[in-house]
Amino acid sequence: MYFQNVDQPQEHSHRSHQHVMANLIRMRLHWAVGERNRVFTPRLPDGSWQSYSKNDGWQSEYLHRSIVPTMHYQKSLPRLPIPKLEDTIRRYLAAQRPLLSDDDYSKTEKMAYEFQKGVGKELHSELVAQDKKNKHTSYISALWLNMYLTQRNSLVLNFSPFMALNLDPKPEYNDQLVRSTNMVVSAVRLMKTFRAGFLEPEVFHLNPAKSGTDAFKSLIRWVPPSLSSVGAYLMKAYPLDMSQFYHMFNSTRIPRHGRDELFTDEKGRHLLVMRKGNMYVFDVVDRDGNLVKPAEIQAHLKFILSDQTPAPAFPLSFLSTENRDVWAGLREKLLAAGNVKALGLVDSALFCLCFDDETLHDPIQVFHNLLCGDGCNRWYDKSFSFIVTKNGRAGIQFEHSWADGLTIFRLLNEIFKDTTEWPQVSPGSQTAAADSASAVTKLQFKLNAELENSISKAKEKFQAAVSKLTIDIVEFKKGGKEMLRMNKLSPDAMAQLAFQMGFLHQYGQTANSYEASSTAKFLHGRTETIRSTTIHTKRCTHAFVHQANQHSVQELRGMLDECSRYHKQLIKEAAVGQGFDRHLFAMQHLATSKGLPLPAFYQDTAYSTMNHNILSSSSLTSPAFSFGGFTPMVPDGFGLGYSIHKEWISCFISSYPARNVTEFQRCVNKSLEGIFSVVEGKLLR
Repeated sequence: MYFQNVDQPQEHSHRSHQHVMANLIRMRLHWAVGERNRVFTPRLPDGSWQSYSKNDGWQSEYLHRSIVPTMHYQKSLPRLPIPKLEDTIRRYLAAQRPLLSDDDYSKTEKMAYEFQKGVGKELHSELVAQDKKNKHTSYISALWLNMYLTQRNSLVLNFSPFMALNLDPKPEYNDQLVRSTNMVVSAVRLMKTFRAGFLEPEVFHLNPAKSGTDAFKSLIRWVPPSLSSVGAYLMKAYPLDMSQFYHMFNSTRIPRHGRDELFTDEKGRHLLVMRKGNMYVFDVVDRDGNLVKPAEIQAHLKFILSDQTPAPAFPLSFLSTENRDVWAGLREKLLAAGNVKALGLVDSALFCLCFDDETLHDPIQVFHNLLCGDGCNRWYDKSFSFIVTKNGRAGIQFEHSWADGLTIFRLLNEIFKDTTEWPQVSPGSQTAAADSASAVTKLQFKLNAELENSISKAKEKFQAAVSKLTIDIVEFKKGGKEMLRMNKLSPDAMAQLAFQMGFLHQYGQTANSYEASSTAKFLHGRTETIRSTTIHTKRCTHAFVHQANQHSVQELRGMLDECSRYHKQLIKEAAVGQGFDRHLFAMQHLATSKGLPLPAFYQDTAYSTMNHNILSSSSLTSPAFSFGGFTPMVPDGFGLGYSIHKEWISCFISSYPARNVTEFQRCVNKSLEGIFSVVEGKLLR
């Protein structure tokens, strides 16, 4: 996610309160900072005071009890702005310029200005009017969810990314049973912590030494929720939207004809476990809402791991890999065959835990396993699934409609911290004397010949699809973000430049780029696109690749500086809702929903080409996980999940047969070497 360069949020409707809040904060600022080292005990929502002692009984039920209620900032989050139409058109044309010839650009420019003066002006005005009537949400939230739910392609490879957790630093805790138990317990405690309002609000701190303290939290919790975000801004703390957490647990994407349903049933108290394609359920929360004892959960998981039942001849899981309309029809037949109760248990489970029997070490094998597995031991419709291999390699796969990366980051960070610092079971723990045979239910499904045949067909399609995917890894060890920042260069800008330069090395072309950026600082914000291919990167990549002997090191360094400056501007614009992609998307959807002819602007070949994203990328860096991955957005593209570490850079690259992933990996490495050589003041070889 891209918050390191975010400025303060734009002005919004709370200006009349800002002087009041400013005075309040400033009067107390000296006190808050001076008291930073005192031990504060958080006040709970019921008004009582509670210490943070890890030995207290509440600790077995919750991860923590935040001083500030979870949703304290939600009511005062600013609304996602709709950019001015002229700004959107200007930014759109700037992004098109490096991709088009002079003649093609002139045509696109003419169509864009005609759109701005004509039907685009009308659509923009109506979009703004609609937005004013829906102040409880953002203009993009429902449209973006609908975009996902109406997609008919299989979730596998298309809408189910993953993140790989780091191994537990204590090797003995990477035992499959121990690690799985601790992950389940921590996840249930996270669920309970969130639903009780005790989860620490998600806040981005520009100055954590001031705003990340208990002193500040003890002060801000008394600011009314309608003003709390404004108070936080004055301390350069930026609360983020947390509405996606409501669909984290007990949720499933149910296939429907034309548009899927995002289903959530908070009454579910059970966990779904998969092993060898078999499904099991057991309660992890008791009838009183309390966490089942970790030793009992461990006993139930041990019982499942010891089950010798072979994989079913027709694993139901393959149906969740199907085209969504096909799967919707098959689900109806599955229900009609007498599987209502069993499917209901799958849908309402808190989440899914997948026990894989493989022992994996190679990162590319881990990538394949977490991204798609063998299709037999996953239920791709669940909001998220933990996957744990025999040797304790663990990760998460999630369905993308309900959540963006930031929400999953928080989930994994909390799970990793809790399981490594406060594990509830250990390698020497004794499992409880629980009656697992009674507590654990193996789900049985009634299948007729038609359903069995459909499972076989789905399996064939799945295997054909995943066999086309190829993976490679960039591991550049000659420099990272520390060196780049010391030289006043944006690390993200240099990574994006290396991808574009690598593509030019390999294919002799300037590629369209899509980089995801979060807009979670706004109420119900989702994402915006950073169009990182610019006139500056085009000039720079051509200079490095085709004209290196025509430029001095100083000239090449100047180009890097210009790429960095412009990219940081794009990051800031996207993060504050001032990109252009979502605005254009919303106006196109509005025209379609009104039954209007599609404006000529959207029929322009240049518009289609821009949305055919060759280089699709997302930055993934956290102490909790080692890497993440996804597939290309288009058949002839690359998927780039990259991490910029202190002293090195890594990137997992995925592609289909239309592209040579191994050669691209080599070209990206070569590009990074060239960039870092210039940073060090050396001539290119």
